[in-house]
Amino acid sequence: MPSTRKHFSEELNDLHQSLLKMGILVEESIQKSIIALKGYNSELAEKIIQDDDDINSAETGILDHCTKLLATQQPVAGDLRTIVTAIKVATQLERIGDHAVHIAKSVLKLSHDPFIKDLIDIPRMAEICQSMIGDILTALINNDSDYAREVAGRDDEVDKLYYRMTRDLVTSMIEDKAKINRGLELIFIVRYLERMGDHVTNISELIIYNASGKHVELNR
Repeated sequence: MPSTRKHFSEELNDLHQSLLKMGILVEESIQKSIIALKGYNSELAEKIIQDDDDINSAETGILDHCTKLLATQQPVAGDLRTIVTAIKVATQLERIGDHAVHIAKSVLKLSHDPFIKDLIDIPRMAEICQSMIGDILTALINNDSDYAREVAGRDDEVDKLYYRMTRDLVTSMIEDKAKINRGLELIFIVRYLERMGDHVTNISELIIYNASGKHVELNR
């Protein structure tokens, strides 16, 4: 392998490692947001909001790295797709991190008000989203479009939980108007989790594009 090509491969490997590290930060943010929600932990919620700067910095570092590669390596064809994909994946991960922050902000609004529904489906949605993030980054590194499709398919379960939770919460609010404010906040939370699944699906589509050069729409 020529030295220039070897160097470029090493740069791409570093780029993927940066995406993995960013993904871990996002997964941790989701996990902590649900812990804060279940424990009415406003201190942890505040920390999640503050720590979002780390996720934003990770995205900025990846974008800078990609810009450098585009300027110095002048990639074409598959290599160019790989860099463009990395840029877009970082953006999707940053948006997922934002949704975790939104959940943390909801925790602060809910304070110590009792939940109007047992928190069973919300943690389950979060667990699915976390596993999807880790697995979709594995698919990205391996450029595995089949695995990307499989991961995207899990969004169906996230959507089912979202619709069920929304329906149950609306029913509770109709039956007791005193539950409206708390119910709406929980609806926002399940919506944030549902959007996380959508962002992972977007990443799946990017991986398929990177592997094949073809644009696809999944789970529409």
